[in-house]
Amino acid sequence: MLLVTGATGHVGRALVDELNRRGAAFRALVRTPRPDLPAEQQLGDLDGPLDLRGVDKLFLLVPGTGLTHTTNVVTAARTAGVRRIVYLSSYAVLGDPVPAMGRWHHEREQLILGSGIPATFLRATGFMTNTTDWLPTIRAGGYVLDPIGPGRAAPVDPADIAAVAAAVLLEDGHEPWYTITGPETLTLAEQVAILGASIGRTLEVRPIETPEDAVRFRYPDGAPPELAAAIVEGLQLMRADTVGLRTDVVRRVTGREPRTYAEWCSAHSDVLGKGF
Repeated sequence: MLLVTGATGHVGRALVDELNRRGAAFRALVRTPRPDLPAEQQLGDLDGPLDLRGVDKLFLLVPGTGLTHTTNVVTAARTAGVRRIVYLSSYAVLGDPVPAMGRWHHEREQLILGSGIPATFLRATGFMTNTTDWLPTIRAGGYVLDPIGPGRAAPVDPADIAAVAAAVLLEDGHEPWYTITGPETLTLAEQVAILGASIGRTLEVRPIETPEDAVRFRYPDGAPPELAAAIVEGLQLMRADTVGLRTDVVRRVTGREPRTYAEWCSAHSDVLGKGF
């Protein structure tokens, strides 16, 4: 049996849909029953001991920071005889030096590797669904705050990550690491222009002077110091990267091209337009 954790998040829910499309047998781990989730459900919580009896493959998505959740899952997986773990990691682990955000994922990868259970790590770039983080300022004044200026990145559709995850979970012969990106590198200003065209609005881009200002805006009541430092570091690195990382993993693994940001905005334009 295949078990999916994080099934109510952007990637996890997309994976549920992809597995259903492929006719796979699977369960979703949930804290409480979710009538809106089209999957057989198993009640459980990553915060404590888990019963993974009968599970042979596991998709692991761990929220927040720290190793507690991963430790709990790996312990239960070894006891149950799980044969493969597919972990949603981050491309930040590829940094040199590895930034704080990447170190958290790297430590989880190492913990999984140390278990002896065969694993594949999906190192994804930022999600296109992070566009919804701009909703408050667009609603308030039709603008988006830009803390990264000339920095470029290749955001990826969570559905494309899910398609890669499904292939790795259901097929043999896959690599132990995949770095998953979208098909094009964009500045934040370019993304905002694409979004505005999709929803029929002219959106302003307002530069943020320092990464610390971005953290204060996002967490007006203050962020935990460790998280705040990691966000500042990450934004500094994003601003400095004026090329951006791009791979062909989605095409190689799934046989189709990844969705562009314009295509993602167009597909969600009705929802985005109402939300903004």
